[in-house]
Amino acid sequence: MLRFLVLILILANGLYFAWSDGLLRAYGYGPAPQSEPQRAAQQIRPESLHVMSPAEFNRVKSQAQADSAPKECLQAGPFDDAQMAVARRALESALAQGSWQFDSVHMSERWIVYMGKFPNADAMVKKRAELAVMNLVAQPLTNPDLEPGFSLGGFDTQAAAAAELSRLTSQRGIRTAKVVRERAQGDQNQLKLPALTAEQKNRLNDIKPALAGRTLKPCG
Repeated sequence: MLRFLVLILILANGLYFAWSDGLLRAYGYGPAPQSEPQRAAQQIRPESLHVMSPAEFNRVKSQAQADSAPKECLQAGPFDDAQMAVARRALESALAQGSWQFDSVHMSERWIVYMGKFPNADAMVKKRAELAVMNLVAQPLTNPDLEPGFSLGGFDTQAAAAAELSRLTSQRGIRTAKVVRERAQGDQNQLKLPALTAEQKNRLNDIKPALAGRTLKPCG
């Protein structure tokens, strides 16, 4: 009887050894694997894994937030070559390269029925109110050299602007307006800032003196 028990123990130990060593896994028996060499073999360039420092993480997080922040497209112009050079230097010191650009655009001639220059802002506000009573809309100017003033209409030719001035004089009693060329025909430089964040827009306040009086307006 004792020999039988010893034999049972020997067989049990042998079976446990075979089970624990995975020798019986082909038959559906064996412990769960504690490592996954097959997954390690599937790794692609594990040596390129980089653990970021807190400073690096914060920098990447800030960049991601900036990339996802609402953006606005603004433009200003036209600038002649000398004005563009001044604006370019200011932009280079205030904004990252690639966040702004100057485009050469062909501008057609533009004539306007013009009122100005007014001696002060109060005089311009008073005139706007008078025109509003007459159901006339004072339109903003695109040429800062004509400020302070406004337009009663823009036209492609001097003759068309003169005809409109004649109509306003005879039908509305306008006496102080005149026809002026707001823009000459030719190639001009247009500033475009295609994707500004709120933080970048705040920086533009510092460079406004370098924009030759040009106002930043929404693109398009």
